[in-house]
Amino acid sequence: MVAVELINHMIPPLKPSDDGHKAIVWMEELRTNQLPVIEKGKFLGFITEEIILEENDSKRPIRDYFLDGEDCFVIEHQHFYDVIKVATEHDFQMVAVLSETGGFQGVIAIEDTINAFAESTAIQEPGAILVLLMNQRDYSLAEISRLVEAEGARILSSTVNPDPKDMSMLRVTLKLNKTEISHITASLERFGYRIIGRFQEEEIKSNDQERFDLLMRYLNI
Repeated sequence: MVAVELINHMIPPLKPSDDGHKAIVWMEELRTNQLPVIEKGKFLGFITEEIILEENDSKRPIRDYFLDGEDCFVIEHQHFYDVIKVATEHDFQMVAVLSETGGFQGVIAIEDTINAFAESTAIQEPGAILVLLMNQRDYSLAEISRLVEAEGARILSSTVNPDPKDMSMLRVTLKLNKTEISHITASLERFGYRIIGRFQEEEIKSNDQERFDLLMRYLNI
């Protein structure tokens, strides 16, 4: 799923001529503490509740406030993983979506992206998750796939991240289409792969917080 498909059209942008009071009212109605500001179709940044309250003058037009997060955006065809990454880097609840030519398309709320991840095929299809730790020079997804498929299973998705404790090592996260994986782990270990985490289906779907933690683990953020 790409960014343009996740735009929340219920979140309107503000104009520089709008005042801080209007921004606060909209934030309260939408239950957020930040809103995008645009001028002539161009994204200028976000106005936040904190910025307005610090100035202690909600009658001022938005153009007179400092705007934050002017770099907190993605291009419309970027993957939703990129949306999560940009939001996390800027510590924002939402990310602006721009066209290839820089035109403002809308914003994505971080909750919408998490929901999209939770609804993706790789999550919804029954299966377990394995996390492998290996030296970078030993990584071969083709070889891992061969071993998994030899045990009658398939890899639905895979993510590769450097190990935070040793940058010469990789953490390879695999979502499989099987819930019973003892024979798969035995096969991988027999061929020298080190398994540092395994998550069964019932553990994966236990609650929303665990799905969020899983997403963070996938993105290594």
